[in-house]
Amino acid sequence: MEMPELPRRIYTLGEEPPTVHSISYHTCWTLHAALKKALHDDEYEELKESKLGVFIKFQELGFDWASRLVHYMLGFQLDIKKKYELWSLVGPEPVRFSLLEFENLTGLNCEYIEDLERPHSVVTKELTSFWEMLGVHVEAGPSTQEIIAALERCEGWSRDDRKRLAYLAIFTGYIEGRKYSTPTRVSLARLVMELERFENYPWGRVAFKQLSSAKEDLVALSIQFSINNYSQITSNLPIPTIGKSTNNNYSNSSSNECANGCSCS
Repeated sequence: MEMPELPRRIYTLGEEPPTVHSISYHTCWTLHAALKKALHDDEYEELKESKLGVFIKFQELGFDWASRLVHYMLGFQLDIKKKYELWSLVGPEPVRFSLLEFENLTGLNCEYIEDLERPHSVVTKELTSFWEMLGVHVEAGPSTQEIIAALERCEGWSRDDRKRLAYLAIFTGYIEGRKYSTPTRVSLARLVMELERFENYPWGRVAFKQLSSAKEDLVALSIQFSINNYSQITSNLPIPTIGKSTNNNYSNSSSNECANGCSCS
């Protein structure tokens, strides 16, 4: 069957951003070691079995090589105008990695909710006190650096506060995946004050949206699917459904050049 015309590539063939500039190689082994050292054995096992424990489990699998797969997926993308889908070329054929595959792979909550990235929360005295314990300004989200420092001094904290700290470690290092000293989004970080709400939040949708935004500027973004983060998750991913078995849903009406082995920019 003749391959239909494909949307144009985001990057010219042979001019994809180099890995050293586009994939983050920071923090997560250090963060994981600090987290494991700070928590009691029963607390660590409880964290692993929680709804966010998938991040810890994949961290422990240690699939370092998978960053190459992630870089390939992002560097060989097609210019698709769909919010929760990535399409990349594998040889001449398009391969989809969407929110559906991500949810099936990780088991994370990917439900739709309003104001996903700006949830409402109240700055209470309890929140202000906890942020002071973290050593973070109340109007900022904690950085991975600040979380690691807090993990080193949390021995005397209450069990709930230690659990909050552990969840924030997952949030800063795996969900946001920003550089070591970069603050995270405070509106999302504040959710940790309501433990049940934090545990049940659609973090899968938040994380996948972070990945999808990489196609807008792969070089500038410190990709959260890094050698120590989600790259381990994608290394377990079977080749997703290709276009010809999904009724060519990769089509894009705004495209005017094909991606079949050409060097469209």
